[in-house]
This record gives sequence, C-alpha cells and structure tokens, in this order.
Amino acid sequence: MAELQFFTGTMDSGKSTLALQTNHNHAARGRAGRMFTTLDRAGEATLSSRLGLREEAIEVTDDFDFWRYVVDSLTHGARIDYLICDEAQFYSARQIDQLARIVDELQIDVFCFGILTDFRTSLFTGSQRLVELADRMLVLQVEALCWCGRRATHNARTENGEMVTEGDVIVVGDVGAVGQPAPVVGYEVLCRMHHRRRMTASRARAVSLAPEPLPFDT
Repeated sequence: MAELQFFTGTMDSGKSTLALQTNHNHAARGRAGRMFTTLDRAGEATLSSRLGLREEAIEVTDDFDFWRYVVDSLTHGARIDYLICDEAQFYSARQIDQLARIVDELQIDVFCFGILTDFRTSLFTGSQRLVELADRMLVLQVEALCWCGRRATHNARTENGEMVTEGDVIVVGDVGAVGQPAPVVGYEVLCRMHHRRRMTASRARAVSLAPEPLPFDT
C-alpha cells in the first residue's frame, strides 16, 4: 500500500540530504519518481543539501496542482511510482490534501520533508496539515546542535546576528557557518532554553567577551 510519509527536523538536520538519498535508493531499484521543492537555498527548481549535493526538481508555486500534474503525466504515458517533496512546510494545506489524494487514489508513494515550526515556534501551514494527514511521521535522528552543544529544537531568525520574533513568516535564508560574520538575515538552530532567552551564538560570544564586573565598588 502506498503511504504519505513526513520526515521532519530542524534546519541543519539533513532533511534535504535524506530527500536526495531517498530518491537515489528508489531510482536504483528501477522505480520512477519526481522531485519537487520550493524556495530552496540554491535557487529555483533545485533540490540541494548543505553537503553540496543538488538535483533538478520541479518548483512548487502557490498555484501548483499536484493532482493535475500527476494525472496529466500518467494520461500522457508517463510512469510515476513515487514523489519526493522537499521544503513541504511551505506548501499550502490544499496542496498537502492533493498529495494525500494521490496516495489514496493512485497508490503512489509520497515522501515529504520539512520543518515543523517557524521562527516564532508556530506550526507551518504545510507541516500542520501533514501532521494531520500523514500515514507516518518520522523525526530525523541526525540531531542539529545549538551553539551550547545541546540538541537544537527551535529555528531562530536573526538579523545582523540578533534574534527576531516578528516579521514575514517566509524569508529565504540559511544557517551561517561557525566563525563567519552573521548574514543580514539568517537562521540559527537553538535549544529551547536559548531560544526563549534569545541567546544566539553571536550574542553569547559578545557576552563572554564582555569585561567581568569588579567584585567591589570603585
């Protein structure tokens, strides 16, 4: 039986790498699939991982109809055994419903990969609908780490290294490299405690470099 599967984790947990590996494994066994993504860090119609892997993919726009695409492809003689859907948190609830319909009525496997919550710790629309509909939901076992070394559970948006909690839900960016200047708008994975305290890596470094107060009045 075909399944709708949802693989989730924070940024930096290897979701896109797993999406590419899943496609490779199925294709190596002679299965025919299609890959989809939206707002990938590498640009339009590209599914990329931070390890440097990338493949061409179909860009999912707001008006993209998965059901119509698959039915039209099958009608014209194409073979489709599975779909790989990366950045699924950005899909609309309607598009997730279409994917569920593809699984149920066409018996095509659908593998979705995405982040659960945004920088405000609120569920993304696509992720929420996947939680409601998926046959299986799997949390990635590769743990992203907060700057303190604890398991990262939250995605933080930063502006010039400072964490922000307001603004547009979707702003394309990436996690900055350790030791490099923070991008104007970027993302950082934090443990819950440091997300609550808004303590980013750059802020933690600034605090650690601040002079210690003297133990007496001058």
